[in-house]
Amino acid sequence: MATKKPARRRTAASSRRKPGPRKSVARKPRRGGFWQRRATDLAWFVAQQGEKHTTTVQSRKDAAILRATHQGCQRCGGNGQIFTKGKDGSFTGSKPCPAKPQTMKVSRLKVAAAARFGQDKRSGLCGWKCPCGKSEKPRYRDAKTATTALRTHERKTHGGAGVGGSWYAQVPDTKPAKTPAPAVTKIATGSGKTDAQWEKQNKATPPAKAQAQGKCWQCSGQGALYSAFGGKQLTTVCGECTGTGKAAAKAA
Repeated sequence: MATKKPARRRTAASSRRKPGPRKSVARKPRRGGFWQRRATDLAWFVAQQGEKHTTTVQSRKDAAILRATHQGCQRCGGNGQIFTKGKDGSFTGSKPCPAKPQTMKVSRLKVAAAARFGQDKRSGLCGWKCPCGKSEKPRYRDAKTATTALRTHERKTHGGAGVGGSWYAQVPDTKPAKTPAPAVTKIATGSGKTDAQWEKQNKATPPAKAQAQGKCWQCSGQGALYSAFGGKQLTTVCGECTGTGKAAAKAA
């Protein structure tokens, strides 16, 4: 009598995960001779710089659109984005302006001009700087992307360890222009000086030297200007320092 073969144990079919679509990563080819590889390196560098410039210009355009649509907004100061600061004055984060845009459509020509010309072409963008000397001008749309770029630099250069780098933001200058004080002129009587002696009281100190000494560059620290006209000797309060004779405080 033939022996029966043992029943084969059936196992459930293992569920295999289907491979997802692989992202195509551009890689620099390394074939060819020495000069061909050098030409490939140069072409690769030019392509990377062109891509970086295109991204930067697009970020400037986005920032220009926000400035145009939020012009006159009291919440963001016309920036379209609100940057928060810590107690020490450093930037800590950014968020979109929650207010409704003042304008819903802007000219493409004005946006292109604002993104390429003027001192506000980088306003609303973020950059980063590292104590090692490496830095990038404002070209990122928000604090998150600027911080990511800073961490990439730290990973490549400093082994991933933070060395005190930080990101910063450029905001439009909303301070009102300084209006000069009205000139106050008085007529001097009984000075006992000739017109030439009267005008000689004006000190001819070079502006750079006067600023270094903490004096007003226009009156050299005297607070007044002396002149003679039409037979009258005049004393005019300096409009730059408003009579204090001190140099103007430098903007932070």
